[in-house]
Amino acid sequence: MIIETLLSTTRDIMPIAAIIFSFQFLVLRKPLARPVPMITGFVMVWIGLSLFLVGLEVALFPIGTLMAEQLLSVDVLPLADDHLQRHWSDYYWVYLFAFSIGAAATIAEPALIAVSLKAGEVSSGAINPLLLRIAVATGMAFGITLGTWRIVTGLPLYGFIIAAYLVVIIQTLRAPKNIIPLAYDSGGVTTSTITVPIIAALGIGLANVIPGRDPLVDGFGMIALACLFPIITVMGYAQLAAWYAHRIEARVSEPSDHKD
Repeated sequence: MIIETLLSTTRDIMPIAAIIFSFQFLVLRKPLARPVPMITGFVMVWIGLSLFLVGLEVALFPIGTLMAEQLLSVDVLPLADDHLQRHWSDYYWVYLFAFSIGAAATIAEPALIAVSLKAGEVSSGAINPLLLRIAVATGMAFGITLGTWRIVTGLPLYGFIIAAYLVVIIQTLRAPKNIIPLAYDSGGVTTSTITVPIIAALGIGLANVIPGRDPLVDGFGMIALACLFPIITVMGYAQLAAWYAHRIEARVSEPSDHKD
C-alpha cells in the first residue's frame, strides 16, 4: 500500500515540479539559488504526503465510521420504546462529539496557526492571533454540528447553504472593512490537512450508519458548512470588538462633554 501511494504521489507532484523548474530555467534562465535544500524539500514533501495519505486510509477514515457506529449504538443511544427509530434530539452525543472534534481540530490546524500569526504581525497586534483562532474554531465547530444535524434529519443541503450565504452577505455589508478579507480567508484555511479528513470521515460514517441515508448524497456537504461558518464568526467577532470599542470611547468622552 505504501509503495502504491508513493508512486501515485509521484505522479501528482511531478507536474508541480515540472512547472517550477521550467519557469526557473526556461523563462527566468537562472540556476537554482539553493538546489540541495530545494531538492531535499521536494523529497520530504513527497514522502510526507505519501505517509499522510496512507494514514488517512488506515486510521482517520475508518475512525469516522467507527465513532459513528459507537455513538449510535444502542448502549449509547437507546431506541425508542414503541418505534425502532430515534428522534433527532436523541443524537446529542453525536452533536457534542462533532462540536468538540471540530473545535479541537481547527485549533490545531497548521494553516490557521500560520494565518493567525501573520494577521497579528501585519496588523501590528490589533488582531489577537489566539482570539482569531478561537473565533474560527467556534464557527467550524458550529458548522460541523449543523452538518451532522442535517445528516440526522435528512434535510437538503441547499437550504443551509443559502441561509448561511445570506448571513455572510449581510455581515459583509456591515462588518469592519479591514476584517472582511481575513474572514473569507479564514473559511478556507480551516479546511486543510487535519480538519478535512476528520470532517469527511465523520460525515460518511454517519451516513453509512443512520438508516435511510446515502453516503454520497448525505455524507458530503459538511465541508461546505465548515467553510462558511468561520467567515460568520470572524466577522461577528470583529463587529462585537468594534461595538465594544465604540462603547468604551463613548464612556470616556462623556465626562469631558459634561464639563464643557
